[in-house]
This record gives sequence, structure tokens and C-alpha cells, in this order.
Amino acid sequence: MKALQIAFKDLTVLFRDRTALLLMLGAPLILTVGLALISGRMSGSSGPAFQNLPVVIVNLDQGVVGGQLADAFSSDELDDLLNPQTAEDAAAARALVNDDKVVAAVIIPAGFTDAVTGAKESGAADRIEIYANPNREISSQIVTAVVESFVQQVELARVSGQVAVEQLLAAGLINPQEAAAVGMRVAERSVSAQNSGAAIRLVSAEKSTEPEQDFDMMGYFAPSMAILFLMYTVALGGRNLLAEKETGTLGRLVSAPISETAILGGKLLGIFLVATAQMSILILANALLFGVKFGDPLGVAVLILALAAAASGWGILVAAIARTPGQVSTIGMALMLTFGVLGGSFIPINNMPAWFNLVSKITPNAWGIEGFIALGYGDTLPQLAGTVAGLFGMAAVLFIVSVTLLRRKNLMQG
Repeated sequence: MKALQIAFKDLTVLFRDRTALLLMLGAPLILTVGLALISGRMSGSSGPAFQNLPVVIVNLDQGVVGGQLADAFSSDELDDLLNPQTAEDAAAARALVNDDKVVAAVIIPAGFTDAVTGAKESGAADRIEIYANPNREISSQIVTAVVESFVQQVELARVSGQVAVEQLLAAGLINPQEAAAVGMRVAERSVSAQNSGAAIRLVSAEKSTEPEQDFDMMGYFAPSMAILFLMYTVALGGRNLLAEKETGTLGRLVSAPISETAILGGKLLGIFLVATAQMSILILANALLFGVKFGDPLGVAVLILALAAAASGWGILVAAIARTPGQVSTIGMALMLTFGVLGGSFIPINNMPAWFNLVSKITPNAWGIEGFIALGYGDTLPQLAGTVAGLFGMAAVLFIVSVTLLRRKNLMQG
């Protein structure tokens, strides 16, 4: 009971500190809004960044392969991504690009099918030309990727045709005079057979029968900033712990009819309660002010508790290692920024090397952001078991080590 009273007193005192509140609540909300503005989240558009990209196709080839490439741009798989149109000649297509009316022009040369199938020797004039708009570099790269995907399929078909002809010749099923014609037919059929005429497919996995869950990027920005400043808050709690030792407040508590265990437990519990309150307020504020959908409420609540526990463990460990309140502030700020980088509070770490992702697991940031992303995609508490267990496990180890160190340094002897 005494420990709870001490914890709630510390919670009340900290939330009366306007400067602390500004850094605990105001700063992460402001940064979240800034990131949302940069990303376009606050513009009212929640659709994909690239869709309906205007592209012009010029098909000068009379063969099946050129027709397959031209048709691919109008396939169902690319319907949301591209908005293709056709032009009769290359000059007109380039003019559209120069006038910034399309992102790129794809010019399929005459004789392209013959060059691919081996009916004639391939040369520079038989290559597909992508006339890109320099003002839309990323969009034109998307068009280039589509063409490259098609070319890879064509090359695979050509190699398949060559192998098939060699096998037929070796088996004596055709004579050398028929090889060229047979190879051309095999290559043409290989290209034509791709997905019932669609030469390009961007979807490789089977479609789910459940509705697709769209992920709101604010579901990443909001918790990442909240967790970043959570590390500041727990360091502030550790600083206050040493400050009370220096001022003799802890010593006066010891002289009262309260056990040292209750005092230390109350102080540590106070740090945990402050951390929990901060995360809860920030998550609730983002949900109410910006309409962020964090997912399963029970999963969010348990994740907040696990995050607060793990972060508190680090804050108390800093207090156990440092000698003065000033050292706690310095180490705590360094820890906040380091964990922010390692844990993905500033930039996503999904594409980082494997060793970086492994090192990031020492931070509550990485576990917490991973959990919030999973909730944003529709996971519930059972699917979050591993993340929650990791955070509570981190908290348990840090609390044991921290309490041992605090007792050794005679914290209560103010």
C-alpha cells in the first residue's frame, strides 16, 4: 500500500511539471504531425503514392511479341498502376513526354519479334526504347521495371525454344532446315501462353479470400515517436531517483515507518506508471486527433504495458549505473537517440542487414514498432504473444540487474 502511495505521488508530481509534459507529450505529437505532413498523410489522400501513371506505347512491330508487350500495359494486373495510351509514331510519343503529359514513352521497334525469335539477327535498332521524363524519375523507373520484366520473360522463352530445338535435333525428330522455324514457333507460343495472354504479372501470391488490410503510415509514425520520447521519460524518472538521494528525500523516507523495499518498489513503480500514462495518452491522442487506427484494443493495451515495463527497466538501469543526476540526463539522452536509430524510430529497419536487425532487438523501440505495425495490419493479441513476451522478458532482466546494483550502492542511505 505504501509503495502504491509513493508511486502515485511521483506520477502526480511529474505531470504537474509543464516542461516535462511538453517534452513527454507535446514534442512527440508535433513530430508526428510533421512526419505526416511530409509523407502526405495529412493531405487527405490515403491511396497509393503511384497510381494511374500516364504512359504512351508505340508498337511498330507486326509480330506477336511486340503485340504481347503492348497488351501487357493494359492488363488487369497493371490497371491501377498505369494509364496507357497509344501513338502512331515515335516522334508524337516523345513530344508527349517533352510536354510533361506522360511519364514515359515505350517504343517497340519494327522487327522486334523477328529479332527475339531468331528469324533475323538482332541489332541496336531492334531494342525497345524507353523515352523517360526527367521530371518524373521514379515514375519512369516503374515503367522501365515493367518493360524489363517482360524482356526477362521473353529471354526465358527464347532460351526455352533453343533448348527445345536442340533436343528435337538430337532425337532426330526434325531436320536442321526446320530448326529455325520450329524455334520461332516455340518462342512465340511461350510468350503467348503467359497467363492467358497477359505477359506481365505483378501478383505472385495467391489472393486471400479476406478483405485486404490497408496500413496507415500514421500507424508507424505515431508509435515510433511515442516510443522515442518514452525513453526520455524513463531516464527522467531515473534522474529524479538520484536527485532525491542527493537532497536527502530518500533518507527521510527511510526514517519513516516504511520499509526500504516498499520505498524502492514505489519509486520503480512510479517510473512504470508514468511511462504507461505517457504511452496511453499519446496513442489515445493520435487516435482522436488524427484518426489513427491502431487495431485490436486489447492488443494495444497489453503492448503499451509491455513497452512501459521494458523502457522503465532501461531507465532504472541508467540510474543504477550513473553517479549523479546529471550523468543520468546525459546517458539517458544518448540512449534515447541511439535506441531511436537502432530501433527504427527514425527510419524503418526492415531492409537493413540481418546483423542490424538482430542488434535492434536490444531496444524496446524495435519490439514496440513491430508490434504496432502488426496490429495495424490486423493482428490481435494472440499473434502478438512473441513481441509481448520479448518486452516483458527484457523488463524482467533489466529490473533484476538494476535493483541489485541499486542496493549495492546504498541508494536509501541519503
